Amino acid sequence: MIKKPFSTTHPLDKAAGWSWRIVAIAALVALVIFVIIQLKVIIIPFIVALLVTALLFPLVTRLTKVGVKKGLAVAISLLAFAVIVAGLMFVVVTQTRNAYPELRDRFQSSLQDLSTTLANSPLGVNADDVKNSINGFITSLQTNSDLLSAGLISSVGSTTGHIFAGIFLAFFAVIFLLLDGKNIWKWLVGLFPRTSQEKLLDAGFSGWNTLISFVKSQIAVAGVDAIGIGLGALILGVPLAIPIAVLVFLGSFIPVVGAVITGSIAVLLALFFNGWVIALIMIGVVLLVQLIEGHVLQPFLVGKAVNVHPLAVVFAVAIGSLLAGIPGALFAVPTVAVANVMMTKLLKR
Repeated sequence: MIKKPFSTTHPLDKAAGWSWRIVAIAALVALVIFVIIQLKVIIIPFIVALLVTALLFPLVTRLTKVGVKKGLAVAISLLAFAVIVAGLMFVVVTQTRNAYPELRDRFQSSLQDLSTTLANSPLGVNADDVKNSINGFITSLQTNSDLLSAGLISSVGSTTGHIFAGIFLAFFAVIFLLLDGKNIWKWLVGLFPRTSQEKLLDAGFSGWNTLISFVKSQIAVAGVDAIGIGLGALILGVPLAIPIAVLVFLGSFIPVVGAVITGSIAVLLALFFNGWVIALIMIGVVLLVQLIEGHVLQPFLVGKAVNVHPLAVVFAVAIGSLLAGIPGALFAVPTVAVANVMMTKLLKR
């Protein structure tokens, strides 16, 4: 009797087929992530340019509808954006510089109070030991100042060069995206087979609308966070209330943890310069603002804009921060939101 050759069952065939496809997709995703990390000096400014373009695009569209030429509308939008950013930076730098002498004196006074408190506590820490430790740390910094200065200058010089290069790339990318972004996307889609071009065009426009909605809603959330925490710091007499509000506004673009991390700076300032009672009240202000964001603003504003489950947002932020640090955490949610909409469009029959 002739034996039949070995053949796998139908479920095993299907499992094997899915397995190698999943492996191929995972390898492709890993390759894309590797390329992005290697080209982060270019990728990060481009993503920033996309976010700024999504922010300014409605204003440019509104100006062109009332008869303003597109080039002039782009120039007006960029000028308004630059004036707002420069104004915020001027206020932050001016207030920080003016408050520095007082902050330095109060910080030294707080250190003396801390050493006295430790000396009188059950721990039995000697005030002279605390003072000697601080003096030893300062002496160590002075001894190694040359080495630290050389390394700091080298690091700052390299970072400053990357920052200016990134600003230059982002600026020109914003100009071209606002002027001719639609045709740029059509040109990219033209590189794919004709049978897929219509779906890619539709998916791209849907993703772009999602990005605009995300930027609008996230600015609203960040504004509420900044006003809430900044106003609380101002009422409680915490120093640098306006710089804290600006920092909270920027940090709020990182969902879930951004406002809490930046708001903790206000708590630390309150603890050092206003005492532990004001610090506790400041903690309550930060938690209240975070509660409003998590239960009111995020579900009704950001949730409707990005249409991504909160658990996916948490994991996206964690993975983004692991891969690319702060920029990865900042860009994770809009990337996931746009990818989700585009893939839904492409996979729809």
